Amino acid sequence: MTKQTINRIFVLSLGAAVLGILLALVPVIAALCTGTWTFSGSEITNFELSPSAVTSTIAFAIVGGLLVLAGGIGQFVAWIGALVNTSRLADKTWFVVLLVLGLLSVGFIAMLVYVIAGPDGTDQSTDHSTRGSGQTLGAGA
Repeated sequence: MTKQTINRIFVLSLGAAVLGILLALVPVIAALCTGTWTFSGSEITNFELSPSAVTSTIAFAIVGGLLVLAGGIGQFVAWIGALVNTSRLADKTWFVVLLVLGLLSVGFIAMLVYVIAGPDGTDQSTDHSTRGSGQTLGAGA
């Protein structure tokens, strides 16, 4: 897997997770703001929502949760791809850092640094400059 593919998976899955969180939280906050609050003195004694607000809030929460789940899976796939990619490098520093920080549950920070400034292990394993250097056959050959 190339670094470009890893970067795309990382960014898209991060976007999906953020969108999922927003999709789940915004309707909940809206429902809390538009519900009917009953007070007795300074205490809240009752809170009521309309049935349509409950249904839409649950639907948005489910879709948001699925997006967060998909984003989490994408982040995991990007991390595994980065580990495989950096394992091809002669210097194993990036591999060790990604592995250790990922296992210590701070892999997001390591992946963010890798996406911004990390090396591509596939560039080292294949040399594209020697391909196509042979002679080409012309029409008269």
